[in-house]
Amino acid sequence: MTKYLLRRLLQAIPTMLGITFIAFFIIDAAPGDASSQLLLNPDLNSRQRAAMKEALGLSGPMHERYARWMIGDAPIRVGDVTLEWLWQVSPLAFNEEDDDINLMGNLTLWEGRQIPIFDRRGTRIDSETGTARGVLRGDFGRSLVSRVPVTDLIETRLQPTLELGLLSFAVGIVVGVPTGVLAAVFQGSIFDQVTRILAVLVSAIPVFWLGLILLLIFGSWLGVLPMGNNRPISISGDYTLADVLPHYVLPTFTLSSFTIATFSRFARASVLDVLNQDYIRTAKAKGLANNKVWFIHALRNALIPIATLFGPALTGVISGAILTETIYSWPGMGRLILEAVNSQDLPVLMAITILLSLATIIGFLISDMLYAVLDPRVRLS
Repeated sequence: MTKYLLRRLLQAIPTMLGITFIAFFIIDAAPGDASSQLLLNPDLNSRQRAAMKEALGLSGPMHERYARWMIGDAPIRVGDVTLEWLWQVSPLAFNEEDDDINLMGNLTLWEGRQIPIFDRRGTRIDSETGTARGVLRGDFGRSLVSRVPVTDLIETRLQPTLELGLLSFAVGIVVGVPTGVLAAVFQGSIFDQVTRILAVLVSAIPVFWLGLILLLIFGSWLGVLPMGNNRPISISGDYTLADVLPHYVLPTFTLSSFTIATFSRFARASVLDVLNQDYIRTAKAKGLANNKVWFIHALRNALIPIATLFGPALTGVISGAILTETIYSWPGMGRLILEAVNSQDLPVLMAITILLSLATIIGFLISDMLYAVLDPRVRLS
């Protein structure tokens, strides 16, 4: 089993490299770029716009920009002095006299020692080696719009998304799987019919529409739940757990609704197939309690097909957070993705693509590990 997991991890390396190249190519092929979003002045000519693209690292062939993004650039030096390029490139930096752009912005020299600097692409440069740090060295560069390091942007937005996503994923499993088991056990009952209809309806309802309806009913009309944000807004900034929990109710239910419906349907189908097996009839004939037969003997074998859903479900929760966080003004990765798409912020989009790809690979790796836990035949093989 250990060799199998190591082999899967090694296989993930070329997969990730392929994902980075394909994602970079697709995003780069989209019409426009970040410079068109920043240069809103209609009086700027083509030379000034080209200078801005050069300053943002958006000029040159695609394969060269991809290589710079992956491995970094050479540092900017004047003799033996390392320069720190403080990016303040904006339409205000244009020189009207020579019809060009002041690419240097604010330049700071530090005599006598090397300091961490940023190259023209915004990639952090290692002060010890004097070389630029690319993605392969853990640096995603800087946002083309805000000029803030991408890792800092993700760090501030990742925690709220993980809190909402993992909570929604847990609620989806805890509610969906038992619901599917009970629907299979009481096949044909009112409970089975109602849960099946609700599962189909929830699967067909768009997330944004469900979120808006819940926000309208419980937030606007009844006024019993907060309408947005993940924390109460107060002057002092102090809040308790009781103040925070109401903010999670609507976003969690909205994001977990599709997970509940999906897992309940798969659990029902799997348990129905298992309940007709001989060992289940033997367990009942021995006089075991129904709860033990359903949730121990039947559920364990029924979970093997359900484990396949863990990989895509984990990524689906994160991708579904884009609409959910936008509706509920949630300060997480979902809103960051939407902002990056609207501004065509390539470094941010690529960093988020890599994170989502890693989440997908980890999700499927968890599914493989669950196979070994649930099915002894996988461990023995």
